[in-house]
Amino acid sequence: MEYLDAPPEITVLLLGDSEVGKSTFLSRLSIGGRPQDDGASHSELPALRDMDQPFQFNLTLYRRPYALAFYDTASPTNYTLLEPSFLILCFDITRRDSLLSLKQRWRELVNSHFDCNDALPVMVLGLKRDLRKEWTEEESRDGGRGPSVMPQEGLLVAQELRADLYAECSAVTGELCRQVLEDIAKTAAKTTTEKGAKTEGGCLVM
Repeated sequence: MEYLDAPPEITVLLLGDSEVGKSTFLSRLSIGGRPQDDGASHSELPALRDMDQPFQFNLTLYRRPYALAFYDTASPTNYTLLEPSFLILCFDITRRDSLLSLKQRWRELVNSHFDCNDALPVMVLGLKRDLRKEWTEEESRDGGRGPSVMPQEGLLVAQELRADLYAECSAVTGELCRQVLEDIAKTAAKTTTEKGAKTEGGCLVM
């Protein structure tokens, strides 16, 4: 079936501290999120210029075309003035402070500038998964916390923020990036439906 009308454009906004990997993640998405063993190493990822935002990706889902327009905090347009259809809160798995910042800084900003009603879906996304360092046996036994964020910690914060989705990936290696892109696309597509894309019953792990 062909659609003669222009595909719906869905605005996706990435938020999070600087240097958590948002730009590299968008670079990986620009080549479809395919993993490094498909021939796309970190050094070969396309360089995206902030001034070229939004980064638009066209795709077909459920036999219908969609246009996803991605912005991040480096957008030439002040990101607080955007009206996103989907928010992605990003943190660096190797930096515990960047996860805490989602609660201490970004939650307040989101509540202040965006209409976080029942129709606006939110994903918490852990980046740099390939650099995660497992806790030592001593750290685990003593109830301490290692340098890296473990999946269950990220999920707990996502639940506290009442996010709809929690996911992790590595933009450098491409690990899980294709799956995350598919999850983003599916959620974004649902924002164009009458029911919307909010999940019922809490955060989903993707």
